[in-house]
Amino acid sequence: MTEVIVTFCTCPDLNTAEKIARHLVENKQAACVNVLPGITSIYRWNDQIETTEEHLLVIKSASQYYAAIENTIRSHHPYEIPEIVALPIDRALPEYINWINTCHA
Repeated sequence: MTEVIVTFCTCPDLNTAEKIARHLVENKQAACVNVLPGITSIYRWNDQIETTEEHLLVIKSASQYYAAIENTIRSHHPYEIPEIVALPIDRALPEYINWINTCHA
């Protein structure tokens, strides 16, 4: 069975989040992307503490699509350094994993 991952990416606005999500699914780079609006990020940037309202993408895909996902995000994201963090899915419903893999075909 192919390894699957979940990739997280924060976006500055809903338009950017939906544009990236739709591109990933339409191009079969991801099986599903959840757009979670209204998160608050607190982080250090240029030696200042910043607080920003963002939208979180939760991207489910087969691991071999990570490079394509990263390239898509980099090319459509307005941030100088977008958050792109991928984690392996250690356990999940087997049917769900199978579904993720069929979405790339």
